[in-house]
Amino acid sequence: MNICTITFPSTLIVTHRIANNKTVFLISVVLDFLNNGLGNRYSANSKREVVLVMINSQMELEFENTRFKQTIALAREQLDQARERNEVNKSAIISAKKELRENTSHSISNLWSSEGFEALAALNQYANPIADKIADYEAVENKIARLENMIQSPYFARIDFRFEDEEEFEKIYIGRSSLKKDSTNQFFVYDWRSPIASVFYRFVLGQVFYDAPGGRITGQVSLKRQYEISKGKLEYFFDADVQIVDEFLRKLLSQNTSPKMKTIVETIQREQDIVIRDMENDLMMVQGVAGSGKTSIALHRAAYLMYQGLSNKLSADNILIISPNTLFEQYISNVLPELGEDHVVSVVFEDIIASVLKNEQVQSRNQFLENLISNTSYRNRIKRSMEFKTSRQFLEILDRFMADLPHHWMDFKDVIYDGECIISKEALKEKILSGRNETPLGSRLKLIKEYILELISESKKYRLKKTEQVVLKEELLKFMELDLKDVYRKLFHEKEYFYSLADGIIPPGSIDDILADTQDNLNTDMLYYDDATILTYLNLKLYGANKYKAIKQVVIDEAQDYYPLHFEIFHFLFPKAKFTILGDINQTLEKNEDLSLYQEIRRILHRKKSTLVTMDKSFRCTNEILNYGIRFLEVRSEIKSFNRKGDEPRRYEEKDQLSFLNRIITEVNACLEMGYQSIGLICKTEKNALSLFESLKDRADVQLVKNGGSADLHGVFIILVYMSKGLEFDSVLICDADGKNYHSKDDKKLLYIACTRALHRLSLFCLGEASPLLDGNNIGNC
Repeated sequence: MNICTITFPSTLIVTHRIANNKTVFLISVVLDFLNNGLGNRYSANSKREVVLVMINSQMELEFENTRFKQTIALAREQLDQARERNEVNKSAIISAKKELRENTSHSISNLWSSEGFEALAALNQYANPIADKIADYEAVENKIARLENMIQSPYFARIDFRFEDEEEFEKIYIGRSSLKKDSTNQFFVYDWRSPIASVFYRFVLGQVFYDAPGGRITGQVSLKRQYEISKGKLEYFFDADVQIVDEFLRKLLSQNTSPKMKTIVETIQREQDIVIRDMENDLMMVQGVAGSGKTSIALHRAAYLMYQGLSNKLSADNILIISPNTLFEQYISNVLPELGEDHVVSVVFEDIIASVLKNEQVQSRNQFLENLISNTSYRNRIKRSMEFKTSRQFLEILDRFMADLPHHWMDFKDVIYDGECIISKEALKEKILSGRNETPLGSRLKLIKEYILELISESKKYRLKKTEQVVLKEELLKFMELDLKDVYRKLFHEKEYFYSLADGIIPPGSIDDILADTQDNLNTDMLYYDDATILTYLNLKLYGANKYKAIKQVVIDEAQDYYPLHFEIFHFLFPKAKFTILGDINQTLEKNEDLSLYQEIRRILHRKKSTLVTMDKSFRCTNEILNYGIRFLEVRSEIKSFNRKGDEPRRYEEKDQLSFLNRIITEVNACLEMGYQSIGLICKTEKNALSLFESLKDRADVQLVKNGGSADLHGVFIILVYMSKGLEFDSVLICDADGKNYHSKDDKKLLYIACTRALHRLSLFCLGEASPLLDGNNIGNC
């Protein structure tokens, strides 16, 4: 018989006896007991299995209360000290700025005079101390914010750990950040990222170990305890084994979701902790099913790497998160700040394109997906084009094309200056072609320009003036600078040339359609997503990449949405970085993927040590919703549920528009009455979403999440299925589940994605006949 205990500071201890390993949900029982009394809710048989014993265990309760008060007092003391320090810092900064204005005005006016060096030195004398004071002020402000959060909830767990060869158990309290008494170096709270905290996540009671910078530490754990602390008040705590921890997590998962992703430090699972703390692999890949927590893990891993960065000089400036879209970027924006790590840069792939292809109007990925999903007559044509133009085969054609640029597309001319031929076009071409192949062509061209200027200077026996250099460079640019977009356009216009580059490569049967469509697309004002991706690659091949040279760690989410060409771009941009890459091969939108995706990523990024971790347990949906959703998968994956029960999904078919809208309004109101905080009305296309919004906006408080924008995912909102990826809602209403909208293999994947956004409740609405894809799912019509 296992015994678990939950303790309330009001001296109430509730002991939960689990007979024959039969789990009874302790916390629900306790709440029922407190609210209603045991006798009103449970039968005699239940009482035999769940025994609530009220005990005065003063020693344990008094110890925890005293320890809690001591921790809060220490945090308040350090908070007061930090605030005093920053008041001093603030005054010092104001005084220093005043001194700078008063004492350097003359020096600043003389910066460009003969005394400029002395003036600049005088300016630095005052400016550097100001910068140091501002940096110190910001660091203390971060400490103040951390301590303010700590006063609200200083820790969430405790382990009693005895080191090998020692007799006494040490009480280790674990929180979101550390707290240490400066005078004695005594740790009151250990950061969840500290090496010893891994014991809490990975082991039950008994023999344990953890890996520290000095090597592996072994020992024994005699107690694992978890706390519920809210708004500076110790609500309750319980001594945990595996069963009760699972029940506690199940209770948390039964709560409503929030508009933004939350941290999961209190409930990190063993397998998740292994991924978060991995420091051995340069390439960490995670294949995680919907709801497995892979995005949370990636963000917690980023926070862990920054914690480790205290010793290996990794800062927020060295980490980059690549998000699938701006809505998702907004959704995850609170996680790292809640973990005490601000200023981590997050971008979407379109940001990378914009940084390379300046002044180009580029189709976003969301616009590309909308065109793909809604344009049924051209869907397969668009898919085939995208698949070929981002493939390894087309990449070979592009590389041949780049190698051929100086041979075929550069109009070399003699360089004439002041009536004298400085260098002939033949010699100039030979100079460029004889350069090192690993040096980008654009860099070689830049070196040649400088070389020509030196030749002119030598021939004229004097140094060229800056104005002359500028004029000469502009002249040289006329035949040494390439308009890549124009040249790329010619690649598709000249079929014979294209086929000559494709020698030995078997093109798809639709290649003529691909060439014709690309010609048409390149003649418009907007650069289409696939061509923008290709031109980004070509620009990087031509000129190299320096913008992200400081990046040492890259986190890429929704990896299944990228193609080989995208990963070639990532390889160019982050040549020395380590990668954390997360995906789900079941959640592709415009293509089919399998586990070979990760082999391709490994081949392209080519890191010294890599690993693939599979996470097959979903924590998001109830059993009923998850089982319903996975039936839309072509290949039934082994997806495990965390085993949380709920209502069966329901399907509604209505013959007319009014009944259809009334049914949706009824369901929305039912969800609001149940207290759900986020109710997502999911539509397949932008047209469907706009139509639904126009029909509902006067009858319900509903917002439309617009394509490419951000939104507060709270209340009732209409969202497109491809924008909902990675997000989760209390209740999901799929509002166009009829046969007109969902009928293909690709549509089955969209239904899987839409269904698995729901935490607690799922409903499908059909105007007219339901999609044939819904048949056979054992759901009764209502």
